[in-house]
Order: sequence, then C-alpha cells, then structure tokens
Amino acid sequence: MHALLATAILRQAKVSLWYDPGTRVIEPHALGYGSDGQILLRAFQTDGASMSGEHIHWKLFRVDRIRTIQLTDTPFYGPRPGYKMNDKAMTRGIIAQLDLARMYKSSAD
Repeated sequence: MHALLATAILRQAKVSLWYDPGTRVIEPHALGYGSDGQILLRAFQTDGASMSGEHIHWKLFRVDRIRTIQLTDTPFYGPRPGYKMNDKAMTRGIIAQLDLARMYKSSAD
C-alpha cells in the first residue's frame, strides 16, 4: 500500500480509499512514520465520507486503517494552501512528499 501511495504523491494523482466511515477521494501530499512507528498519510480530502463532518479539508490518515485504495487517473495540480513539507506529525521520517522546489521549477520553465 505504501508503494501505491508514494506513486500517487510522485505523480500527483488523486486516490480513492475506504477509511471509516466510508469512501473518500484525496490528494496525497506526504507519507511518513509517526511517533509509534505507524505509517501516516497527510492528504487533502476533496470528496466523500468524514467522521469529523469536514468533507473537504486536510486529513491525517493512519495507513493501517485504510481498507481499500485505488489510484485514479485524475491529477491534482500542486500543493493545497497550508501544505508544509517535512510534516511534523511524521516524527520518525518521511517516505514520500510533494517536492515544492521541483514543482515551482517546472512551472517556471
């Protein structure tokens, strides 16, 4: 599952996943390890279910709680406002994250 999420971050592709209480569509921004070694995903949710009632908002997901996941063919363009590299929730390291320097260089070309 981590490889698929890392690929989605690299390709800037939206992901459809099932995470309690239901299906969600997200834009994955960072994947890394939390303080207890759990794998975390920082993403901007654009559609779907929400336990908090915030259906379009930043979310932090525990990857071990994702039931199903599917990479979509729908791209997203750049980071959402509020994205910060080197997510502080990922205290034990980053596996993959959007590379702001690369994105800004590409958009300037």
